[in-house]
Amino acid sequence: MTSEPMAWPTALPLIAILRGITPDDIAGHVEALLEAGFDAIEVPLNSPDWQRSIPMALEVAGTRALVGAGTVLTPEAVDAVADLGGHLLVTPNTDPAVIRRGRERGMYTSIGFSTPSEAFTAIAAGAQSLKLFPAAQWGPGYVKAIRAVLPPNLPLLAVGGVTPENIGQFLDAGCIGAGLGGDLYKAGQPVSRTRERANAFVKAYRSV
Repeated sequence: MTSEPMAWPTALPLIAILRGITPDDIAGHVEALLEAGFDAIEVPLNSPDWQRSIPMALEVAGTRALVGAGTVLTPEAVDAVADLGGHLLVTPNTDPAVIRRGRERGMYTSIGFSTPSEAFTAIAAGAQSLKLFPAAQWGPGYVKAIRAVLPPNLPLLAVGGVTPENIGQFLDAGCIGAGLGGDLYKAGQPVSRTRERANAFVKAYRSV
C-alpha cells in the first residue's frame, strides 16, 4: 500500500462526465461547466469521436480544469488519452495494468471499485483516488462501512445515480465528492441545461 500523501487535485471534487458528447458540442458545454465552478472534466471513451473531443476540451479549459477520459479499459487506451494531452484517468473497474500505465504516464487516477478487495487491489497498484460505482445501488450506508477500512486520507468519490438531492448523503457518509453523469449531462441536451444542472450540483455540494 502506498504511503504517499493523497489529495484530490482540484478545488472542487466533482467530475463532470460528458458521456456521449460530440466534437460539435464539446466547447459550449465545457465552458458552461467551467463558469459554474467545475474543474475536473471527463470524456468517456464510449463517446463518439472522443479523439477529437478531448483535445477540444483541453483547448477550452486550458489551466482551469483537469481534463481527461473515463471508461478507460486498457493500457493502450491510457496511452491514447495521454498522447492527446489528457491528465485525468477514470475507470469503471479495477485493472492494475491500467492503473500502473496511468501513473507511468503522469495521469491522475480515479479508479472504479465495488468491493473492499477491488479497493485494496486498486490502492496497491497506485490508485490516487477511488470511485464507488454504481454508488446509488450501494447507498450511503455502504460508503460509511467501507470508509472505515480505507486509508483515511484516500479520496473517495460516489459515481452513478448521484443527484443534487442525494449528494449530501454520500458526503456525510465519507465521500469527498462525486462523479456526475446523466443527472448533469445527457447527450444532445442544450448548453443551458448543462449550466442549470452544473449550478445545482455546485450549490448542493457547497451547502453540505
